[in-house]
Amino acid sequence: MMKFYGIQKVSLVDYDTEISTTLFAKGCNLRCPFCHNYELVLYGKSEDGAIDEAYIKDFLSSHKDKISAVCISGGEPTLDPLLKETIKEIKAMGYKVKLDTNGFMPDVLIDLIEENLIDYVAVDIKNSMECYASTAGLDYVDLSKINRTVTYLKNHNFPYEFRTTLIEEFHTEESIESMGKWLEGARIIFLQHFEMSDNVPNKTLHAVPTKNALAFRRILEKYINKVELRGF
Repeated sequence: MMKFYGIQKVSLVDYDTEISTTLFAKGCNLRCPFCHNYELVLYGKSEDGAIDEAYIKDFLSSHKDKISAVCISGGEPTLDPLLKETIKEIKAMGYKVKLDTNGFMPDVLIDLIEENLIDYVAVDIKNSMECYASTAGLDYVDLSKINRTVTYLKNHNFPYEFRTTLIEEFHTEESIESMGKWLEGARIIFLQHFEMSDNVPNKTLHAVPTKNALAFRRILEKYINKVELRGF
C-alpha cells in the first residue's frame, strides 16, 4: 500500500453520495498558492509522518458497516507508483473509491477508469488555459496533459466532476469565460469557496464574493451542463 500522511476518518462531503474516509497522499507537481494541503505538497521523499499501513487497513476493515467509500486525495495521488495496487486493496475490502486529482497524469487516470478500479473522479481545474500556470504557482505547465484528461472525461460515460476554487486575485469574468469555452460540453463543475487557513502558503489571497461567484456561474452555464456553487 502507498504511504498516506493524513486521514479524515468520516466525511459527508468528500464523496457526495457516500459516507467516506479520505486518505491524503504526499507530493504534488503544482504549487498552487491557495492550496490547503501545502504541507503535503512539500513532504519530499521523506516518509516522516506517514500513517502506519496496518492502522489504515485495520480501520477500513472494521468500519465497513459505517463507511461505504474511500476518497484518495493529496497532494497528488497519481504521482505515486503504488496507487493502482493500493486501490485494488481498498476495492477488495468492498469499498467504492473516489480519486481527487489535478489531471496532469492522464495515462494513470484513464488506466484506472478502464480497469474499473475507481467509481468517481474529481478533477481540479485551476483556471482558463491562459491563466493556468500563474494560478498553479508555476512559470509553465504542460496543458496538453490536463487537456487530455478533460477531453477523455467529456467523451466518456464515467462519473466525474470538475471543480474550481475561486480566488479574487486569479479569477475574472474574462478568465471564467475562457475556461467555459475550453470545458464546453462538460457534465458538471463546482465553483468552490476559498477559505484561508494556516496551511495556505500565500496569506494575501482573498475569496471571491458571492455576487461574483454567481456571475461566474451564469457565464459557465452557457457552456457547461450543470454549474454548482460549493461553500458559498
